[in-house]
Amino acid sequence: MYKLVCLAFMLLWNFSFSGLLCQNTRSDSIMIDMITREGTENSKTEDLAFWLTDYSGHRLTGSRNASRGFDVAGKLLNDFGIENIRLEVENRLHHGGWDNLKAYAAMTAPYYASFCVNPVAWTGSTRGMIRGRVVLVDIASEQDIEKYRGKLKGKIVMIPPDISEIRSREMMKAKSQREFRAEDFEKPDSPVQPSQHEEEITDSLSTILQKKIVEFLRREKAGIILRESFTLYPNVPSAGGSDYSIGDPEPVPELNLPPEAFGRVERLLRHGIEVRMEIKVKNKFTINDRVSNLIGEIPGGDPELKDEIVLIGAHLDSWHGGTGAGDNAAACVVMMETMRILKTIGIQPRRTIRIALWDGEEHGFLGSSGYVQKYLFDPVTKTRKPEYSRFSVYYNMDNASGKFRGIYLHGNTEAQTLFETWLAPFNEKGCSIVSLKSYGNTDHVVFDEINLPAFIFIQEHNEHSRAHHTIADTYERLNITDLQNNAIILAYIVYKSAMNDQKIPRKTPVNTF
Repeated sequence: MYKLVCLAFMLLWNFSFSGLLCQNTRSDSIMIDMITREGTENSKTEDLAFWLTDYSGHRLTGSRNASRGFDVAGKLLNDFGIENIRLEVENRLHHGGWDNLKAYAAMTAPYYASFCVNPVAWTGSTRGMIRGRVVLVDIASEQDIEKYRGKLKGKIVMIPPDISEIRSREMMKAKSQREFRAEDFEKPDSPVQPSQHEEEITDSLSTILQKKIVEFLRREKAGIILRESFTLYPNVPSAGGSDYSIGDPEPVPELNLPPEAFGRVERLLRHGIEVRMEIKVKNKFTINDRVSNLIGEIPGGDPELKDEIVLIGAHLDSWHGGTGAGDNAAACVVMMETMRILKTIGIQPRRTIRIALWDGEEHGFLGSSGYVQKYLFDPVTKTRKPEYSRFSVYYNMDNASGKFRGIYLHGNTEAQTLFETWLAPFNEKGCSIVSLKSYGNTDHVVFDEINLPAFIFIQEHNEHSRAHHTIADTYERLNITDLQNNAIILAYIVYKSAMNDQKIPRKTPVNTF
């Protein structure tokens, strides 16, 4: 009799569990269908891409256009019905504000040729239109500086690339030629090799010399500095900034020229042919050192879980010249579209879903690190703040518009099975990689460093490495279809994170801090 009762109980339990499992599976299938339908038939990714690129323009931190971009994003989130929208000042930018108002450069002898140029951010203006011959300055060591003393006042000075710049271009070429391979994400990270440390030391020495050269040219009152900026697009100069801080003397104006223009002038000069140019650059400095993040929410409804946070984010700041489309309006589009989809289909999340569009990522994760210090962790006292225990997960995107192929877990083995399950419905679309590898150099690392679950998506290779930080980083580089697909996948992952009984597991063993 006892055995019969036990057998009946086991059959009943198995039947109930199977029924619950089927019910959950059906529920997930319905939710995926709802998200996919909304993200496909009513997608706003194309509109979002337009407003954040063509309409907003570049979003260099501290610039007038950056403020414009954050205002535009805030209004769009408001239109989607996202709640608790606010702009929070989280950090300071030592450069202050800077805007380029004019940039023109042309070779006038031995014949006329106009050049495509991009001013170096936080450098000064020319004194109106300057005209004159170009002086090629070869400085390989600090001792070489002396031979130019007293000879460069008001001159158009051309500085050839140094060893670190040459190495950088070779790395860019190699990266752009590498094909996407799923097996690249299967093995753990390799330790840093000694040769890499040697390269870092060489780069550091090169940077020190470059700073001394620029300071020498400022004291000599050079008219303008011309630099070669290598990119993978023909006749496309890159962006970049100087080491200016508020209160410093205004730096000598600098222009980035593409290799085609720079190389032509350099070869003419090395053949003893005089080159003359006319250049006008006008820039404006402002004491605008605020780094502000745009925050919005879909509030949680579970009495016990509503204060826990599922955070998604991407940096809205960019470099100038282009419109920061791939880096990183594309990711902001996906994050905003994810919020719109979830809000539109009427989900009632248990946890609060929060979006953060970061500022100052290009200058050392200023916005995201400011957020961490405000809400999660005090780096001075090494203490956790109240929201630390209520934090569930952060999802980041920062690799242009390539389609999602999976997710980096940063060694979080405890979360591996969970994400394999959540990504399973999208495996047939090519999103199947759950890699324990780490990926750095963007905002999620400031969360990972304090032992909070923070992940970035693995993306298909596209034109990102070619347009990255150049004037070619515009709407034309975006793949709208892939952005739609990414938003659908992220919306489901965010939904599951907000509804799951438990927060996303943290890594163990954890670091002590």
